[in-house]
Amino acid sequence: MAKDLLFEIGLEEVPARFVRGAVNQLSDKLAKWLDDSRISHGAVEAYATPRRLAVLVREVAEKQSDVNEEVKGPSRKIALDAEGQWSKAALGFAKSQGVEPEQLFFKELAGVEYVYGNKSSVGVETASVLADGLTGIITSMTFPKNMRWGSYDLKFVRPIKWLVALFGSAIVPLEITGVQSGNVTRGHRFLGAETAIETPSDYVETLRAQHVIADIAEREAEIVRQIEALAQEKGWEIAIKEDLLEEVLFLVETPSVLFGTFDPSFLQIPQEVLITSMREHQRYFPVLDKAGKLLPFFVTVRNGDRTSLEVVAKGNEKVLRARLSDAKFFYAEDQKLAISDALQKLETIVYHEELGTVADKVRRIRAIADQLATHVQADASAAADISRAADISKFDLVTQMVYEFPELQGIMGEDYARKAGEREAVAVAINEHYQPRFAGDRAPASLAGAVISLSDKIDTIVGCFSIGIIPTGSQDPYALRRQAAGIVQTVLAQGLPLALGDLFDIALAVHGQRGLKRSATEVRKELYDFFGLRVKNVLTEQGVRYDVVDAVMAAGFDDLKLTVERASVLIGRAASEEKNEFKTVVDAFNRVNNLAAKAESEVVDASLFAEPAEQALYDAYKAAHPVYAERFRNGDIAGALELLAGLREPITAYFDSVMVMAQQDDVRRNRLATLAVISSDIVKLADFAKLVW
Repeated sequence: MAKDLLFEIGLEEVPARFVRGAVNQLSDKLAKWLDDSRISHGAVEAYATPRRLAVLVREVAEKQSDVNEEVKGPSRKIALDAEGQWSKAALGFAKSQGVEPEQLFFKELAGVEYVYGNKSSVGVETASVLADGLTGIITSMTFPKNMRWGSYDLKFVRPIKWLVALFGSAIVPLEITGVQSGNVTRGHRFLGAETAIETPSDYVETLRAQHVIADIAEREAEIVRQIEALAQEKGWEIAIKEDLLEEVLFLVETPSVLFGTFDPSFLQIPQEVLITSMREHQRYFPVLDKAGKLLPFFVTVRNGDRTSLEVVAKGNEKVLRARLSDAKFFYAEDQKLAISDALQKLETIVYHEELGTVADKVRRIRAIADQLATHVQADASAAADISRAADISKFDLVTQMVYEFPELQGIMGEDYARKAGEREAVAVAINEHYQPRFAGDRAPASLAGAVISLSDKIDTIVGCFSIGIIPTGSQDPYALRRQAAGIVQTVLAQGLPLALGDLFDIALAVHGQRGLKRSATEVRKELYDFFGLRVKNVLTEQGVRYDVVDAVMAAGFDDLKLTVERASVLIGRAASEEKNEFKTVVDAFNRVNNLAAKAESEVVDASLFAEPAEQALYDAYKAAHPVYAERFRNGDIAGALELLAGLREPITAYFDSVMVMAQQDDVRRNRLATLAVISSDIVKLADFAKLVW
């Protein structure tokens, strides 16, 4: 027999950004506890609203399963002491498994004797362990921010107001912070009432009758349905941003979509400002026309029914007008601030105590950008734009608008720079240099924006690494992983002729002028390791097989564009209809590389060739090498690989008739040198030994 289990924690309103993580944690912990307790169960269903976290587990067994298993312990030589008695290790093993020492015995496994014990346990009634289990789950939960209330020691996301714990129709008795469990839940704060749940399977419909849609996916679908219906009715485009939808989803229990309007005169402000103000301050969805231009309307979601929606809309319009009036004031005031005065203010803002002010950072960005402009062969006009944009790239950080909405940095800089008479390329670059801002965002489209983006990001990364701030585990407070990924994305998107090593060296040299806290050589090595993981991620996201990724990365990844091309060519050949033929080529390459590793030099003396196959292979290599080098240099990896593949037959003939490890020292060294010069071309493409067939 099995029964459903329902566990609901009723709370004061939980911040929307915490709800999904909290209910997932509750669901995972309950499922794990059941599994660890040997209680079989069916599907685990999670439900959540701003006021509740709930889990419904189907078909929970009424009794733990019995245990009767043979458990392996330490080997005989560890299990027995010098006198042949049980050692501390054996006694500890017996105790941990609930086995008496006299019940231990030896069995042989793979030629080694180990001590074993028969672990057995009779399962108890599930109902008898549920209270302790559920209590332990609550007290073990963690949150980004906790609260304590009353005189209780428990720290939780918000004060607990009620508990529902049902196993079948029976209440599981437990108490947390003075709240006793029962079968009574609470409906919508204003529209619903307290109501009893007869059985766990009634949970969703019982709450629905009290104006609560407990199912997360159903509630989200209902919000989207109502928004899309409104958009279709009005002929609007309503921008549903995922993070805003997620937040609204956990602000309501019964969603009702409504719209309001605002004074069209506010549309004189850049629409990014209006959209940000609506989204961040009011949790409103902006309304656009078919061309993507903002309209003087907004859409919001009420936590309740559709009664008196026009009154609710008027209230929201009044609040929004105040918000937009503030934005209009900030926008006007910011334009009175000269760029030169804004730059002077950056001198007083500390970027990092060991890395100076924001103004110091800007000067480093300019120094790096000027060198990169030369490196990527920017013309005089582009170089001038890069220098100017680098100089003023951070001036908008001191504006009132960016202070109010930090996410508008760059966006406001572009607008203000354009209004101040800066060149269009300079204004655009100020905005673009923050790109990509997040995973999935686009890279800068202009050369100036790309160069300054690279300069800003590499300055941050090298600066942090140079003072010992290096991401570990999940800790990355300066978002260095995201910025490194942005560098890789930008170099690839722009197809810039820029090696990672050159980028590192330029930034290290600029930071070296202030004096490096750590060795430049050490930092450079760590940078390569750090960026290597980002390049791997790029290749993996492009669908490149893990073995091809490893093979390509082993040959180096300094030239990002070439690295991606090498991976593309290899994955194509490895998956082609002629892959068996390609495998014979790879086998030939691996034979060459294995022996070439023993070579002392790459100096070949043709006069020492004793076999025709030696001369034939060397001649084939000399004919192919210059063409191969040119194709490789020009990025024609497919053509370069084709040339090397043409050496398969002379390589095979060579190994069929030549004893590489000859007894004569000079002959052996010369043969290894021949293989070494061929290998030096092969390893530029990939470490073919890492390919898996």
